[in-house]
Amino acid sequence: MALTYQIDKYEVDSEDDTKTKVGFKVTNDSGNVLIIDKSVTTGSNTAEQIVTAAQADAQDEINAWDNATANVGRTWNPETNEFE
Repeated sequence: MALTYQIDKYEVDSEDDTKTKVGFKVTNDSGNVLIIDKSVTTGSNTAEQIVTAAQADAQDEINAWDNATANVGRTWNPETNEFE
């Protein structure tokens, strides 16, 4: 399944001003949505480096969510015992 990552937050972390909080809205092919935020050290990093680090920090949780929702919304045929 392909995932779409949309940045829905990019701001200084209110709890630690040396970090940037990046929020992702992740959507899978079935239309299921996960909202996840990660804070990473800002330093002299570019926006791309900050987002890359935040995504790396979030990826295990994103993968677990994607696996858990893999069959949500699919149609089950009890006569054939298969997904349609």
